[in-house]
Order: sequence, then structure tokens, then C-alpha cells
Amino acid sequence: MKVHPLADRVLLRRIEEEEQVRGGIIIPDTAKEKPLEAEVIGVGPGKLTDRGKRTPVAVETGSRVLIGQYAGTEVEIDGEEYVIVQEEDVLGILESK
Repeated sequence: MKVHPLADRVLLRRIEEEEQVRGGIIIPDTAKEKPLEAEVIGVGPGKLTDRGKRTPVAVETGSRVLIGQYAGTEVEIDGEEYVIVQEEDVLGILESK
């Protein structure tokens, strides 16, 4: 199934951090914080202005971004977990050196 975000919305997949257990303590999944880093899976065409023109979204498919911990709406598509956020919920774009 394909999903095409509308307006200035962005479809993201959270990137799970590698789990490191110290001292033999295992933290259950329900107690873990949601990852703040995500990969852009799809981007909408942009927000429509009052004059009928589209403002393009600043992120591109394949980019890595930072989002707020409780940002967006979580959805499950074909067994995978995704988050749909508005462009303003994206805090920044990550670039590798």
C-alpha cells in the first residue's frame, strides 16, 4: 500500500537507537522513550497559500530529521509503524559530515 501525504505533511519512520543494557537491567519497551530521529518516507506537495500557490516542503524523501517526542500522528501501514507530522513539527534536518 502506498501513502501520499497531503499539503505540508511528512510521512516518517522513527529510527530506533541501538539498545545498550548496563548492569543487566532490562528496560521494557513500554518504559522506553520514543526516538527523536526519523527518516522521511514521503512528502506532501506543500501548503496552499491564500493566492492559490503551493509553498514547497523543506525536507526531501530519504532525509534524516529530528522531531518532537510526541509530535504527529502514529499510524500502522502493512505492519510497519509510521508517524505523519506537519512540516512545522520537524525540528531540524540531520546531515552527515
